[in-house]
Amino acid sequence: MKAAVYRHYGPPSFVHVEEASPPVPNAGDLLVRVFASTVNRTDCGFLSGKPLVVRLFSGLRAPRAAILGCEFAGEIMGVGTGVSAFAVGQRVFGYNGVKFGGHAEYLTIAETGLVAEIPAGTSYEQAAPIIEGAHYALNMIRAARVAAGQNVLVNGGTGGIGSAAVQLLVQLGARVTAICATAHLALVESLGAERVVDYRREDFTGLDNEFNVVLDAVGKSSFGRCRSLLVPGGIYVSSELGTLWQNPVLALTTPLLRRKRVLFPIPRDTREDALFLQGLVASGEFRPVIDRSYPLEQIREAYEYVAAGQKIGNVVIRMREE
Repeated sequence: MKAAVYRHYGPPSFVHVEEASPPVPNAGDLLVRVFASTVNRTDCGFLSGKPLVVRLFSGLRAPRAAILGCEFAGEIMGVGTGVSAFAVGQRVFGYNGVKFGGHAEYLTIAETGLVAEIPAGTSYEQAAPIIEGAHYALNMIRAARVAAGQNVLVNGGTGGIGSAAVQLLVQLGARVTAICATAHLALVESLGAERVVDYRREDFTGLDNEFNVVLDAVGKSSFGRCRSLLVPGGIYVSSELGTLWQNPVLALTTPLLRRKRVLFPIPRDTREDALFLQGLVASGEFRPVIDRSYPLEQIREAYEYVAAGQKIGNVVIRMREE
């Protein structure tokens, strides 16, 4: 099979498309023929080996998994013994941030993993980016215990996490203020945000609103800058470690003050999340935003674009034609 392979941490030039041996499903596994995948911040972090904490999971000196791609959409071509929830021929989408494998023409995933049937009327390219950003957003929203009617600010409303967070918060019944650049105001409004602020024209940390939660989906602000935006007992939650790993440290110390606090939740991967998102896509309450797509042969260009930090929503990799 064709696969995008990397054997050393480094820049996108370290990725090579070459022939690789297809995987064999073990007991309880699905063998999926991949039609589409994505390149996202997770993939970029594991490719570069930065921040260094990722190497605790991927390998200290060299990557243990040579094929990245944590998201995928494809067709089940075979099943291991004991599989009962899926059958050959089903169209599925999924996420695996441990084994990866989506940047190859075939992968295996446990039937109990983050995998679900693609909703009717959804293409492989539309299905591939359903989980990665949304499951991070879900973990942050749940950790902050956001409830209907609360005021929530999303910094970075156009990223993979941010664009998902806006939609998930609206679906939950929260009142959403989202921050983005001038060119994308209409897009973020279309996702359901009640108010959209152009950060190029206005410093959002100077808003006179008070928020129950500030969700920094791009990690480009800080608790110190956003503290004044929070109501007493309000919560700041970020997708990034922050300068000098301040966010995990503040997550341990600020609850002791019983005032405004920081959360830094560790994402939990459960199949229930895949099924939850499947339902929202089927009902039209959630759609992953797609910036652009690349064929597998141009995956280096995709990595370069994502690593530049300017993507809008998600970047899709076409593994084969539908």
